[in-house]
Amino acid sequence: MSRLLVLLLFGLSGVCAAQEASVQFRVEGKVLLCHAGNRELARADIPSVNDRVPVVRFDQWGKWVRVHLRWELEEAVEQNDLFMPFHLQFDPNFWWAPHLTPEEGLVIAQHVFRSPAVIAASEEGVLALVPDLDLCGKDTAAPWYMDFNAPEEYFGLGMSRTEVPEHVLFKKVPGMTLGTGSVDLSFYLAWLDGKEDIFNPWQSVAAFLWDRWGKALYDQGQPTAVSPERYVEHTYGWAFDRWAHAVWQEFDLHGTRVGSPVFIVTVTDSPNYPGHADQREFPSIWNQAWFSSLRAASGVFRYGRRTGNEDLMRRARLTEEFTLAAPLDKGVFPTVYRSDVERVTIDGVTVHRPKGWDVGYWVNSNRVPWEHGITDRWYNVLDMSWTALLLLRWHEEIEPDERILPYVSTYAERLLQLQDEDGFFPSWLDPETQKPSAVLAQSPQTSMSVTFLLKLAQMTGEKKYETAALRALDAVIREIIPAGQWEDYETYWSCCRLGQDHLGRRFERNAMFKQNTLSMFWTSEALLEAWCISGREEYLSWGRRTLDELSMVQQVWQPPFIYVPALGGWGVMNMDGEWNDSRQTLFAELFIEYGKVLGEQRYIERGIAAMKSGFVMMYCPENPAVKKLWEKVWTFFGTEDYGFMMENYGHGGVTTPDGEGMGNFTIYTWGNGAASEAWSRILDHHPELFPACQPEAE
Repeated sequence: MSRLLVLLLFGLSGVCAAQEASVQFRVEGKVLLCHAGNRELARADIPSVNDRVPVVRFDQWGKWVRVHLRWELEEAVEQNDLFMPFHLQFDPNFWWAPHLTPEEGLVIAQHVFRSPAVIAASEEGVLALVPDLDLCGKDTAAPWYMDFNAPEEYFGLGMSRTEVPEHVLFKKVPGMTLGTGSVDLSFYLAWLDGKEDIFNPWQSVAAFLWDRWGKALYDQGQPTAVSPERYVEHTYGWAFDRWAHAVWQEFDLHGTRVGSPVFIVTVTDSPNYPGHADQREFPSIWNQAWFSSLRAASGVFRYGRRTGNEDLMRRARLTEEFTLAAPLDKGVFPTVYRSDVERVTIDGVTVHRPKGWDVGYWVNSNRVPWEHGITDRWYNVLDMSWTALLLLRWHEEIEPDERILPYVSTYAERLLQLQDEDGFFPSWLDPETQKPSAVLAQSPQTSMSVTFLLKLAQMTGEKKYETAALRALDAVIREIIPAGQWEDYETYWSCCRLGQDHLGRRFERNAMFKQNTLSMFWTSEALLEAWCISGREEYLSWGRRTLDELSMVQQVWQPPFIYVPALGGWGVMNMDGEWNDSRQTLFAELFIEYGKVLGEQRYIERGIAAMKSGFVMMYCPENPAVKKLWEKVWTFFGTEDYGFMMENYGHGGVTTPDGEGMGNFTIYTWGNGAASEAWSRILDHHPELFPACQPEAE
């Protein structure tokens, strides 16, 4: 048993007092005391391993102090849990962490350490803990985790094995063995008490995470040094040639020729698949907040225009025709066209096959609160506003079309009628009466309608659209942003349906709502547009705050347990497990735009990394490590499959070197097609950032 706790405190005795450090430490017995000047902030019980206390070392990184605990073990020790809780000595009124732990025993496993931190704040300052990512994950037998408990006012870092009891929560389980030699646990702490930090508790934390780990990887060329143009070539070769039999759909819709890639294809559609193709779900074409055929088509058109490919521009125009074919009903319109499937038997095997577009019909997204009586027949305000915004951008940037302004203006007039007395726009409308549902009637989905109306105001000069938009945005600022109530359709009605009983209220143990990143994006985009059109600085301040909150779900390092390139990608929400989710390419340009407005190179780098990360999951020779993983899982993959790409990685909360965490489908409009669109759009808007990709002057 160790009898002495050894302290290496910058060569000082008892106090960490290096210049500019925001916190100082003192040890009393086996308790670590954290101070800011004369104020005690927190105290932690220093954990032991088999009665051995660690050597503790302190180092400084700007305002941040690194606390490094090391135990030297002469023999392996079976110990289920090793946790260092910091009991706060102030009264926080704000808590944040990247994952929810609603019950005792649930933790924030290292699997969701994308930009890991735990933050507790009061009106006087922000105390933040960040795990040391130089050490996290190196010992596979001792995975790291974080935990926090708002009512009991503690947070901390530890080690334990975990399992995934539900999609996606992490629960501590017994069975951890600490091996002989050194066992390390290390983290950074900072007390941030500036006025800007109190208003925006993520700004300094996000900057530290990028500067400490993300920047070096970015400068190395990660997540990929391959030109995005090469990946786009694979994408369109895959969609319109090698897999065109399954992907590209072209047909007559009520007398109009339309076309678009189908919603989803699977590995059974591969030309190399040894069995019979099996339709995963009903064939459909979407113009929805995730799966926007029009968004993807604008990328096809941009690329076709850039390369002189008339066939690609023809295909893109067919998707615009599909979008405008959605029938208006008192100003609103459906956003999904679908057919059905039938079961057929081929060579004794039963598979699902599409019935064909001639029996198709209009509906809306089925990611809805069915338990509240809402179905895919209900009109979706979010999806309509997104589609209308994209039509305006098409008219302005792709090809003028005299049909667009009347179409979207008809919708806009109905949207104004739907605005409630507090300023919000609803989420779903009854298909018969168009009466709004009470579910998410006042939510950050409103922000999408704000951006649409501001764009329409700019293009038409109609002040009423701007007035309604700013009134709605003020409601979001007042009710949503300070509370962190980032609840949207994906938060509860996608793959992770946990927490539906907490719709509209925080989880008590964590003092946080279940949160989704799409809402943060829509809101930060709307705030930037509002600042541009109004010049009101408060919109830019709230926009930056929201963008920094969104930054805390971006991946800033390359973990040993993530077997694909990670830098720049995004997670989804605080109760799911994805890495490299396709939303990263939707978010990318917004970071670049904020970076230019604010003069912040970090944001520009984050945006470029996000755009590149949209291609790293692609099956192609330019991604050799990922290609090997695909071939471990789908051994029949070959050159015809170059361009196939899953929309995320590690979705279920588990990854392995053998390919667990890979997928079996491609959603073109939320995968390779979406990434390709983002690249072409960013290249058109910000060519100076990519000089090597500009055509040579004649």
